[in-house]
Amino acid sequence: MQYSLDQDREDVALALDPRMPLAPTSLEETGLELSFMLRLAAKCAAEQDTVTPSHLAGRMKLPKVLINFLVKELVKLAFLEARGLAGEDVRSDIRYALSTKGLEYAHQALRQSQYIGPAPVSLDAFCRQIGLQSIHDERVTHARLIESLEGLVLSQSLIEKLGPAMNSGLSILLYGPPGNGKTSIAERSSRLFLQSIWVPYAIEVSGHVISFYDEAVHRPAVGAAEKPYPKVDQRWIECRRPVIKTGGELTLDLLDLTFSEGSTVYEAPMHLKASGGVFIIDDFGRQQVAPQALINRWIVPLERGYDFLTLHTGRKFKVPFDQLVVFSTNIAPKDLSDEAGLRRLKYKIFVNNPSRDDYIRIFQSYAGSVSVETDHRDLELFYDRRYNCNLPASCYHPKYLLDFIGSYCEFNAMPKIASLEMLERAWDGVFTLD
Repeated sequence: MQYSLDQDREDVALALDPRMPLAPTSLEETGLELSFMLRLAAKCAAEQDTVTPSHLAGRMKLPKVLINFLVKELVKLAFLEARGLAGEDVRSDIRYALSTKGLEYAHQALRQSQYIGPAPVSLDAFCRQIGLQSIHDERVTHARLIESLEGLVLSQSLIEKLGPAMNSGLSILLYGPPGNGKTSIAERSSRLFLQSIWVPYAIEVSGHVISFYDEAVHRPAVGAAEKPYPKVDQRWIECRRPVIKTGGELTLDLLDLTFSEGSTVYEAPMHLKASGGVFIIDDFGRQQVAPQALINRWIVPLERGYDFLTLHTGRKFKVPFDQLVVFSTNIAPKDLSDEAGLRRLKYKIFVNNPSRDDYIRIFQSYAGSVSVETDHRDLELFYDRRYNCNLPASCYHPKYLLDFIGSYCEFNAMPKIASLEMLERAWDGVFTLD
């Protein structure tokens, strides 16, 4: 029987998410070669003694009617043998087992690639889907920006600069003295975007499989796993826009495909996994590789919106570069790159030390969260005594001082009060003399 969704495709797309990838109606619509599909089905069947079409459909994330076609082909080739019904009901699935010839076929397929799991999507389908769910299509409002920054004390002028930059979906350089919230601002960007996107388990390129979905970075949308849409292509998972952060461990190698000789499966680079989301490079300039080299690596992606990756066979292919890239550093921009490189970083936002009023607001806000009483006059006297032009205030200072006060008071069974005397004691216990 011909499997068809034509009669309700438009209704499904309009009623749910028009960007939602719909289940393939034919083998051609999977974007995969029949030989690739047969090898994958045989490898999945080799995982246990007998399998049913329903089991294979769940394992490969394909409609059962397509699995039935693959099973029939494997039976014709004498790779699969019927072993009776799976249950007493005559409508039960038929159980199948690999024949001796089929086991050899499966082992040969495993030697070519040890990938076993959901059928990958084609490179063309991946590129098309990224275009449909581009981060440039989601608008960031002023109200949402304020909500995402809740708990951070930032000047109004800084907020006014962050809004257009976050809304651009391009690249941002947050720079300034350490400890003033640059990383926190970058991480809060995850709260700005409300849309979900569709992420593939894997991508197929020239017969090679690139593992893409990563439980460490891709968070399924609420209810997506428990109750998937009946007509969705199960090879994709509905997820929140990803936010991936990397720091000093970033090297140029991590921006290319990782090939496992043992499994002959590729792992997508972290910036590709961030497609449709946010990619944060924290402590930019502290990496083992020179910052100029990293910027040079990304000149084409940042300028043109696409990147090139290379298989171990030498074949290059183009992938979309669709994400908000946030660089965070306490190194002066002029020491990071030349003018040509800095030009690729579209928005450059200076995150300064807090003003006297902002420092006091930060202190009192954190004191309330850790149940430490404060005396406003003592706090002002302490600020004026300790901070001057030679020693500017920093946003992280209040937390360090209050944590010390809390620990000291608990150890000595004293009330938690940030008096002037206690603040001075905390200063001497937290910060170095030079």
